[in-house]
Amino acid sequence: MAQNSCESCTYYTYDEDYESYMCDINMDEDEYMRLISDQHYQCPYYRNGDE
Repeated sequence: MAQNSCESCTYYTYDEDYESYMCDINMDEDEYMRLISDQHYQCPYYRNGDE
């Protein structure tokens, strides 16, 4: 479950232009749709930002 938590990922950064948090990894459409639609899918790019 922790690997699906974008809030703790080091690539989840604040974008001042959009005034919101966004994933800073360049994913293709298929990867992104799978990440947001499949609750059992674990992001292969997840890295704990608390290290």
